[in-house]
Amino acid sequence: MLQLKNIVKDYHTGDEVVQALKGVSVNFRRNEFVSILGQSGCGKTTLLNIVGGLDQYTSGDLVINGKSTKDFKSRDWDSYRNNSVGFVFQSFNLFNNMDVLDNCTLAPVTLKKMSKAEAEKVAMEHLTSVGLEKFAHAAVGRLSGGQKQRVAIARALCMNPQIMLFDEPTSALDPELTGEVLKVIKSLADLHIAMVIVTHEMAFAKDISHRVIFMADGLIVEEGAPEKVFASDNERTKSFLGRYGKIL
Repeated sequence: MLQLKNIVKDYHTGDEVVQALKGVSVNFRRNEFVSILGQSGCGKTTLLNIVGGLDQYTSGDLVINGKSTKDFKSRDWDSYRNNSVGFVFQSFNLFNNMDVLDNCTLAPVTLKKMSKAEAEKVAMEHLTSVGLEKFAHAAVGRLSGGQKQRVAIARALCMNPQIMLFDEPTSALDPELTGEVLKVIKSLADLHIAMVIVTHEMAFAKDISHRVIFMADGLIVEEGAPEKVFASDNERTKSFLGRYGKIL
């Protein structure tokens, strides 16, 4: 479904060029759950943002359903983001001046031109799937962090994406709320869409992933089935995973 071919991403800070990605090649397939692991600053979020069309690569190519994006115009990226990608951020990114239902229906109505009634029907189905149907008319500001993140997941699903991207969705939550959000994400496997998560929840990644990617210094150091990566003899992988000890 998605192919990254030798992706390089440079950031310019004054006179200095920082290379966040140093030639990353990887595929993401339909019906596959992929976890991306690595220390902060290794390029995980940059990679996710490029896959989601939120950031542009410096060189290489992102191929979507067999089509190169090298010549994409702004309208092509808008179409891709609006019709193919569901993004769940660590900071929720909800509209606090709207209730839960309006947060979920805004994009389908404005971008997909759904009727209000149809958008609300779809939204209620997804709010029910994340256990928040009784909070449809609640003010976002009165929700717990875990509830906000579940609303963010439902909102993304309302756009019927081909791929769901999660950028450390539990990093701002305490352990109890983390568990409820991870349970919801795990349940999404039944939707049979591509899902990619950047996470520090090692046990979760080991349990749910079809494939695990370990990154360091802007490169993919290792990728493969969870049992392969978590039992790796690679020194960098072992050093990173060793910090989690008995969790694994």
